[in-house]
Amino acid sequence: MPVDIKDYYQVLGVDKNATQDTIKKAYRKMARTYHPDVNPGDKASEERFKEANEAYEVLSDPEKRGKYDRFGARWREYEQMGGQPQDFNWEQWAGAGAGARQRGQRSGTRTVSPEEFEQIFGNQQGADFSDFFETLFGGDARYRTARTEGGFQPRPRQGRDSTVPVQLSLNEAFNGTTRSIQYDDGRVIEAKVPPGVRTGSKVRLRGQGESGAGGGGAGDLYLNIEVLPDNTFNRTGDDLNITIPVDLFELLLGGSVQVPTMDKTVQLTIPKGTTNGKTFRLNGLGMPKLKNRDERGNLFVTIDTRLPEKLSDAEVELVKQWQQTRRRGGDNG
Repeated sequence: MPVDIKDYYQVLGVDKNATQDTIKKAYRKMARTYHPDVNPGDKASEERFKEANEAYEVLSDPEKRGKYDRFGARWREYEQMGGQPQDFNWEQWAGAGAGARQRGQRSGTRTVSPEEFEQIFGNQQGADFSDFFETLFGGDARYRTARTEGGFQPRPRQGRDSTVPVQLSLNEAFNGTTRSIQYDDGRVIEAKVPPGVRTGSKVRLRGQGESGAGGGGAGDLYLNIEVLPDNTFNRTGDDLNITIPVDLFELLLGGSVQVPTMDKTVQLTIPKGTTNGKTFRLNGLGMPKLKNRDERGNLFVTIDTRLPEKLSDAEVELVKQWQQTRRRGGDNG
């Protein structure tokens, strides 16, 4: 029985030598334009969307594309010789034609039933694919008849999980944020990223992965988090580290400095006689903990003394007097 020949390259509007990247871009553009969610109730758009899905199913798979290209060359050759569609030998192109069955019987193998085919490979063909697709890729005539006549129900197949890399600033990781995720078929979802994530965290969004088939549920979507370096803070787990410049007099005489945190500024008291490079721990001022957002890590503040670069003549004299006093005190001590 002849079927309508599909020109998948024409459906996507690409050349027969198109790269995989070009094919993917063309499919994404059509999917966004004709997606049923964008055109509710529009049967023509729905049909174009189905055609785009079928074309991409073939052209994005090197094995299917190779078979399709070989079929196209043979079909054009057959047409040029004046052949009629009803006389074309489809058996050699079917997923498992009669000739294949006979060869299988001679070699001691057997032909699986449509039900077994579904169980082994899943619903790869999809209920919306054309007879032309199923002839080339979906098994023999018995398989297609069983499906179209309702002889069996496709075995539900769970959709595959998807992973999307997401980069965040430290501020976004502290407060939590959202990201718009766009799928090849035009779907867009707003994914929530909770506070406290770190590089290597995986945020799971149930049921937001690839769609299932035959009534199977959708897979999950995983956000693979990378927190970018920050200009102010260094992060270690849930703790933060910061270096604060102070002058010599605050170390010698004591004082206080302002310290920025992720959500406010605090005053840090510097005791008299503090040594350069000393680190202070400020409890509960680090990052929120992913598994318990009511708790936070710590903020570690390291003191970095900055000496004056230029001294006036009067300052130089004072330093000399101080030096002499220290030396006399050392000699007496």
